[in-house]
Amino acid sequence: MTVAAPRISLVLLILLNLFRVPAWAQAPTGLSINIVEGEGAINNIRQRVNREPIVQVEDQNHKPIAGAVVVFFLPDSGASGTFADGSRMLMTVTDSQGRAAARGIRPNNQSGPMQIRVTANFQGLTASSVIAQSNIAAAAAASGFAGLSTAAKLVIILGIAGGAAAAGAIVATHSGGGSSSSPTTVTISPGTPTVGAP
Repeated sequence: MTVAAPRISLVLLILLNLFRVPAWAQAPTGLSINIVEGEGAINNIRQRVNREPIVQVEDQNHKPIAGAVVVFFLPDSGASGTFADGSRMLMTVTDSQGRAAARGIRPNNQSGPMQIRVTANFQGLTASSVIAQSNIAAAAAASGFAGLSTAAKLVIILGIAGGAAAAGAIVATHSGGGSSSSPTTVTISPGTPTVGAP
């Protein structure tokens, strides 16, 4: 009888531990969303190219949370876009590293700032964040340069080259390593561009 009592106590202790959540696997008490990629990205609306946002969901100890539900919301108006299914909302689940990506965003034709709202849910906890991006018509800027006359292009190119030469001269005069000579003054003056036949 005295041997049976410790065995019963041991069995009860084992059974209690089976139903108790171990300390390393306890439920999180806080949730946060960290933006891994996509913050400040510029989406080319002419070529329908964008940088997909990626977030990481973490607990209060900054440990990644796998299996959290993440929802990405694109703006209803202005600079925005749609996901592959044509909607402005994408629901996904974080992977083993706690990461979720908003794949397949197609920017609309509106230029301007775009804010992507992100929410995460896990075991009754929620977190939210905003990813700031911009939609621009990059091809329009390039075609604007293409529409310039040859003389105007030459002036722009000479101006850029002259600025680079001036910067090089300034660096060369100031990197003498303690020389006591007086600094050289560099003057840049615009000339009259001459353009020959194409």
